[in-house]
Amino acid sequence: MTALTPHSTTSLMQRVFSGIQPTGVPQLGNYLGAIRNWVKLQNDHDCVFCLVDMHALTIFRDPQQLRTDSLAQAACLIASGIDPSRHVLYNQSAVSAHARLGWIFNCVVRLGWLNRMTQFKEKAGKDREQHSAGLFVYPALMAADIHAFHATRVPVGDDQKQHLEIANDIGAKFNHDYGVDFFPVIEPLIPPAAARVMSLRDGTKKMSKSDPSAQSRIELTDTADEIALKIRKAKSDADALPSEAEGLETRPEARNLVTIYAAMAERPVDDVLSEFGGQGFGPFKSALAELLVETLAPVARETRRLLEDRPHLEAILRSGAERAGAIADPIVSEAERLVGYLR
Repeated sequence: MTALTPHSTTSLMQRVFSGIQPTGVPQLGNYLGAIRNWVKLQNDHDCVFCLVDMHALTIFRDPQQLRTDSLAQAACLIASGIDPSRHVLYNQSAVSAHARLGWIFNCVVRLGWLNRMTQFKEKAGKDREQHSAGLFVYPALMAADIHAFHATRVPVGDDQKQHLEIANDIGAKFNHDYGVDFFPVIEPLIPPAAARVMSLRDGTKKMSKSDPSAQSRIELTDTADEIALKIRKAKSDADALPSEAEGLETRPEARNLVTIYAAMAERPVDDVLSEFGGQGFGPFKSALAELLVETLAPVARETRRLLEDRPHLEAILRSGAERAGAIADPIVSEAERLVGYLR
């Protein structure tokens, strides 16, 4: 087997790849589950942050809305603390390496592997034959997103671990088929206390950008007044808060609000309940709203400021795409040489 040295990073830090779909305004679940963690990763990793607009096309999107959402997503990320001067922020479609390696990986991945992907089964449901082929081969493009940068770490939630497993399988099969040691193993970075944020209207459903009710979620563009109003109207129950976490097991709305507070304050749930246990939801909701406003209102203000200067945002993304291409193009060109393309 011929050994090939992976494309080196610009520093001794491990490279992280993170992608987020530019569909709708990021909400509190996105912030606590991903964005806040990305901001922290910038301190000791070489980070590549990607707006995966190619993945967004697996379900039909209005073209103008996709462009608008892409800029809004970029603004929210920057306002939250992503630094495009130190790390790479760009939109996926602007870097051809994704599509080029994605096709190669479509030819490497096995149908049986794709058929086992639980996310496709959940999204397709009984209408499997009516969904796009892009949704089916989504994992191959996601593998290409990561491997195009020889990224070794990817922050994911538990629901995305299967996608990293198939990305590693694809990289390993490529290496085996072509007798090389080219694509490295990817390590999942799973936050130890990632909060599962649920709808403010239904504690049994995950908070979502696609929920038709804006009252079900806190968006990163919400004003202080909007945040406070949504928390005040958030569904709860008539009982006082318990003093221990076990008391939340059969109370999904109460559990959700306490979980949000604990995640925002970066405190254990039991610690929060030791402070608020025995109290009603009035005082607790006031404290939660104050905590959310303190952190998120500045993000909203900065997001709105950035969106007022669209040319500046577009320039940031263009610069990011150039830097992303400078990393990914040599890696993907080598992969193309390995499979036998004429150059």
